[in-house]
Amino acid sequence: MKLLLAVALYLVASVSNAYAQQTSSDPKTGTQDSHASCPMHDAHAQMNDRGEKGMGFSQTSTAHHFFLNSSGGVIQVEVKDARDVSDRANIRMHLMHIARAFEDGNFDIPMFVHDTVPPGVPEMKKLRGQIHYSFAETPNGGRVVISSTDKEALTAIGRFLRFQIEEHKTGDPLEESPESNQ
Repeated sequence: MKLLLAVALYLVASVSNAYAQQTSSDPKTGTQDSHASCPMHDAHAQMNDRGEKGMGFSQTSTAHHFFLNSSGGVIQVEVKDARDVSDRANIRMHLMHIARAFEDGNFDIPMFVHDTVPPGVPEMKKLRGQIHYSFAETPNGGRVVISSTDKEALTAIGRFLRFQIEEHKTGDPLEESPESNQ
């Protein structure tokens, strides 16, 4: 029984020590960051770093949303603080550029940001004549509306937008929603 208790205590101490080594302490607040060496957190942080370079605005002071609807979907980016006129202007400039680039079959920026070819992109390039992209301003940023009547294009658009939802961790619905026909 004593041996079993000693083994249990050793295991608890080992796990606690391993956890302590995986966390870091913020010297200013003394709080622990359990994400310090988490590969998923690191990958998301790297994507955000590339996003700031590729998009030209802060990824943390803005909110990305991706909506699927029966005619395609919507990419929407807005500032979190309405007083952030600089990032709002940069969002609008970026999304206008994205609408034109995607229309031309150019998906270099999402491939750079995500460090991979997002699902749906090869098909969206091939079917670019069947897909329409338009930019519209929103009060705090803008949106790119992606639309098509071609079934294969709609499938590709859905794959692309679902990938964005998951990569950006937006929490947006992964299924079509009638209220997202914006």
